[in-house]
Amino acid sequence: MRRSRAAVATAILTILALLPLAVAPVAAGSGSDRAERAERARVMAYWTAERVANAKPRDFVRSANGTFSPKAKPSNPGKPGGGGGGSTGAVTGASWTKGGAINARSGKVLFTMGGSQYVCSAAVVADTRTSNSLVVTAAHCAYDEVAKQHASNWMFVPDFDASPTFTCGSTKYGCWTAVGLVVHNGYATAGGFNTQATVHDYAVAIVAGGGKTTTSTQQLDSTVGGAFAIGYPAASTGDRIYAFGYPAAGKYKGKDLVYCAGNTFNDTNNSNLTWGIACNMTGGSSGGPWLASFTESTGIGTLTSLNSYGYSGLSNMYGPKFDSKTQAVWTLANSSTSNGIATGG
Repeated sequence: MRRSRAAVATAILTILALLPLAVAPVAAGSGSDRAERAERARVMAYWTAERVANAKPRDFVRSANGTFSPKAKPSNPGKPGGGGGGSTGAVTGASWTKGGAINARSGKVLFTMGGSQYVCSAAVVADTRTSNSLVVTAAHCAYDEVAKQHASNWMFVPDFDASPTFTCGSTKYGCWTAVGLVVHNGYATAGGFNTQATVHDYAVAIVAGGGKTTTSTQQLDSTVGGAFAIGYPAASTGDRIYAFGYPAAGKYKGKDLVYCAGNTFNDTNNSNLTWGIACNMTGGSSGGPWLASFTESTGIGTLTSLNSYGYSGLSNMYGPKFDSKTQAVWTLANSSTSNGIATGG
């Protein structure tokens, strides 16, 4: 009997000694999940009706003298060049009514920068992760190039067109908040929105689980039915592309998914470093996707650029040419869970 009790006591002590090793990872993971949900709840609560109403487009327009203005529609338009023009079958700004994947995979973004609230556009991009998802937008919708700081309170609402509200529970798919924003060092060191910034004006947001409630843990790309492939680039100068976004200035109200379709041309006033297309989308469309090899019946194409800037008095939209540096941003975001600045490419 004494031997039996001793054996039992020894077994119990052995189990107790092993318990911390077995339980610790679960506790750490649960704590991380709780922190993530708490941060998501904080961001969702931050976007009150008043803050949403005060959110303005963070778009840049270039004037005739080559300087950029951080506003959607300059009050004194000039007459710059910029190259390009119409093309056969061009659409320079119309409501997208053909459905397909583009509705669900694109959406609107809210964020805070320098104490002010802003709105942009974005699209879901393919990743190789099993938990977090990725969203592509303009770098100026994710990083303050003057203050050298990442944006905060970054929230993405896919298919905003279906239910134009930032009340997450009333949207079609819900809301996703960023756990990290990644831009390229070329943008982060530009010192202002200038030619260097335009070339690197792309960012990738890392979003964790989301949905209509603060406790939702749905994966973004599976919820919206997939994500867009990305090319570096997926088009050449002169190719036909489709540009999408949620313009909110001028005749546009920011509630409707708008598109332009036409052939790309080089921006001669920007040393041919960026592309342009004939397009009259206004402030709020920044970050919206440019898709090559786009099929209207399915709403699917490959990301090759995005809405970046315009010229005062000229109905064109301009965007960066995705390249190996864009790929470096995607690669870093694909393996990160926090803000970052990519180098290389």
